[in-house]
Amino acid sequence: MRIYFGHSKKLDYENEYYKPILESEKLKEETLIFPHQNNNNDKFERNFYNTLDLFIAEVSHTATGLGIELGWASDDNIPIYCFYKKGIKPNSSLKCITNNIIEYNTLEELVCNIEKIVMEFKNKNI
Repeated sequence: MRIYFGHSKKLDYENEYYKPILESEKLKEETLIFPHQNNNNDKFERNFYNTLDLFIAEVSHTATGLGIELGWASDDNIPIYCFYKKGIKPNSSLKCITNNIIEYNTLEELVCNIEKIVMEFKNKNI
């Protein structure tokens, strides 16, 4: 599966997003795409989003670029899951693109939820 992990640049994404996801044994077989991995700041072309199987976004911080990406993925009917840290109120406009807006307390809980989502999608497509 091709899974894109969107986020705001305000997030400490290397430590609080990329690292725990990349350490997951259950996700090792998937194609995990991170927008700023290894200091890569390339922007993806519009048609990139329709190649994805899942779009997972960390939405604890607002970001215009992330909003645009989410809109493109939504237009392409890519399943979208949004995660936010406990105590943060996510932007209400997210409800326009997905019903999958999930709170998490710890990074372990975030990764566990992502693993469950990916396994459910893989089982549906077998």
